[in-house]
Amino acid sequence: FDVPALQLVMDEAIGAGIDHIVLVSSRTKPGLENYVTPDPAVVSKLRDLGRDETADRISRIGTDVRVSITYQDNPKGLGHAIGCAQKLVGDETFAVLLPDELRGDSSILKLLIDSSDATGSSAIELKRVPMDEVSAYGVVSVASGAPVDGPFEITDVVEKPKMEDAPSDLIILGRYVLNAQMFEELANLKPAPNGEFQLTDALLSQTKHTPVLGHLTTTERYDTGTPFGWLTAVIDIALRRNDVGPELSTWLQHRLG
Repeated sequence: FDVPALQLVMDEAIGAGIDHIVLVSSRTKPGLENYVTPDPAVVSKLRDLGRDETADRISRIGTDVRVSITYQDNPKGLGHAIGCAQKLVGDETFAVLLPDELRGDSSILKLLIDSSDATGSSAIELKRVPMDEVSAYGVVSVASGAPVDGPFEITDVVEKPKMEDAPSDLIILGRYVLNAQMFEELANLKPAPNGEFQLTDALLSQTKHTPVLGHLTTTERYDTGTPFGWLTAVIDIALRRNDVGPELSTWLQHRLG
């Protein structure tokens, strides 16, 4: 409630061992630049208010990890946004974290990184959902013979299919570790009918000549793109904090009792 979602996503990346964070933003959002270059006066004011944990976290930005910003001047889809970061990322494997999805910890990102390091393949986060929910996500088909809990070799990717057309109940969530060849896939990508360049199309293209692996997530996930998702994230994260968690828990028990 007092820490931006962006900071929580950055903390997740740092916790997984990432040492360079590239933020893809718009020039219409100058507040992002201000946030990643902390103002000492703001840090001091936070300390005066007794918010030392937040002050410590903000003051470390740019010291515990390198932070760069690049711009997507015209929003043309996730694939296009990732391509905008190519010059800063260079010729190496990289992670993609969608900031409107929060995780309870860094475990799924660590798993994807370890998988990609071991195989050289791109690795993505998957989850099983009821079939009536699949039309809101990218959905995958996987090779037969895989363990029920994965990892899975992905054979097909469909963006937001109708329920009756969905190839499975496995959806793609917002954590990816992509090998450097993904930039070539993105460069050769044709736009979707809506004019956007979809990462799912690039993943599908990569499966035609290189394995792409999917791992089922067991990590707590919060969709902050919806009001209720943001509310549950705030409550759960606050309950885990030493400074406010016990008091909030007592209040909730009293309120709901």
